[in-house]
Amino acid sequence: MNFPDPGSAGTDPRSATGTREVVVVTDSTSYVPAELFDQLGVRRVSLYVGWDGRMEREDSWDDLRAFYRRLRDSPRLPTTSQPSVGDFESVYEPELEAGRDIVSIHIASGISGTCDSAREAARSLASRGSEGRVEVVDAQTGAGGLGCLVLAAASCARLGSDVDAVIAEARKTRESLEMWFCLDTLEYLRRGGRIGAAQALLGSALKIKPILTFGTEITPVDKVRTKSRALQRMGHYIEELRDRDATDWIVQHAQSPEDAAWLSERGEAVIGKPPLFCTEVGPVLGTHLGSGMLVGGIGVTAAG
Repeated sequence: MNFPDPGSAGTDPRSATGTREVVVVTDSTSYVPAELFDQLGVRRVSLYVGWDGRMEREDSWDDLRAFYRRLRDSPRLPTTSQPSVGDFESVYEPELEAGRDIVSIHIASGISGTCDSAREAARSLASRGSEGRVEVVDAQTGAGGLGCLVLAAASCARLGSDVDAVIAEARKTRESLEMWFCLDTLEYLRRGGRIGAAQALLGSALKIKPILTFGTEITPVDKVRTKSRALQRMGHYIEELRDRDATDWIVQHAQSPEDAAWLSERGEAVIGKPPLFCTEVGPVLGTHLGSGMLVGGIGVTAAG
């Protein structure tokens, strides 16, 4: 996944192809650095999270340490919620009025209703006579995996591609993408009702260190008994990416900067380049995964 210079397509991508300009929209659960999205003109719609009925936009939480401390100490999990139809309309409508088409790429529908809200907003605007296309794409992944799809699609759009080509680029990237993450505990997945196929691991007791993948649902791929073995296994996944000729990879974490730094150094030594980004996972996914999470091994291969 080689992202082009954001300025290489000129100020008006339509001039080269005659197609309508395409803008890519996503939600707040990829945790990609804002500057990467800003360079490619990606618009964002935030999910919500909060305790005791007081919901706040996820992107308004600046102090992640305070959030995860409260998550650990609170007897109740916070509530998370998808963006409203109105949230999407407020982003879509100005783009359509400016003559742009939209490709809206979001967290897996098996995990969140975000795609449903996006589709309803597209239908609502179309029924009111808005011109232009709004196509919603289920990323069938989340966190950095979602981010990789969005960056690939936005790079394609920046080069003047039409809606169909941008969607095809996102889907091609998804086909070649692998994602693994390890958790300190399955307790947050269990309490939040997002455990999916990882339910099968509960019989092994919550003290194991599960390693999972993030697709249409959260699925187990391995389990180990100690944190050190979990880190070693994540390092081995990086080697597997190298063996499959991965061109890009990322690292994410939740209150585990030392582990993220270790995996970043290990991956750079193995693959020969630093991660595309290394960021902390925010409150929405953090609610369901807990602190201590480490994401790595998201690899977009040359064949993809």
